[in-house]
Amino acid sequence: MKKLMFSVAVACSFSAFANAAPETTEVAPLMMAPMAIEPIAESFAKLGIIVNSVEGSPIPGLKTVLTNKGVLYASPDGKYLMQGNMINLETRTNVTENALSGVRKEGVSQYQDSMIVYKAENEKHQITVFTDITCGYCRKLHRELDDYLSAGITVKYLAYPRGGLRGSGYEDLRNVWCAKDAAQALTDAKAGQDVAKVENCSAPVAEHYQLGQSFGLSGTPAIILDDGTLIPGYQPAAELSKMLNAEGKKS
Repeated sequence: MKKLMFSVAVACSFSAFANAAPETTEVAPLMMAPMAIEPIAESFAKLGIIVNSVEGSPIPGLKTVLTNKGVLYASPDGKYLMQGNMINLETRTNVTENALSGVRKEGVSQYQDSMIVYKAENEKHQITVFTDITCGYCRKLHRELDDYLSAGITVKYLAYPRGGLRGSGYEDLRNVWCAKDAAQALTDAKAGQDVAKVENCSAPVAEHYQLGQSFGLSGTPAIILDDGTLIPGYQPAAELSKMLNAEGKKS
């Protein structure tokens, strides 16, 4: 699953640096830097990017930088920034994806208690899906929820407002997560029903969004597997089940 993966049916995408959180919303980074990371951290801070750690890379003189916006690359002096996937052409592996898989696995584990979960009766696999209410492919995936559950795939949702942390999309997701029956509220919202306002709502939608940003998400839906692999975009239940079963046999 660590091999290079290409996007399929990715909808509602946007820039990793767009839609910054409101000034009143502050979310702590996932991890503290284990070593001195200046001057890269200083340069990135000017762009509003939080540096969590700096590591080496397969390319001499180029640093791998884990940030709240995903994996980036920089020169040691912080003067040059590179964004994009690094591919090992010999092994056909996505080096950038591999660097993020462990971060995703750890990050998802921290938010288990705030997910909206639809559990398969005969569970074989679990997936974590960053979702939005208005995204077309998010709605399609949810309409086919019974197919995933029948295939033994438990679906766990985290919120990812594609418009950022402002506006009705963000507020609607917060109210869904605060609803007495959040699972039903999410189903209703994805069916186009109005979302009821919940007073004194303190749902962690902003935290979910920042988590997704640190994973390098480019849109919704985004599926995270148990090993931290990211599948960007919608996948039919039958195809996803086949993929998961095949990976299970390898491990």
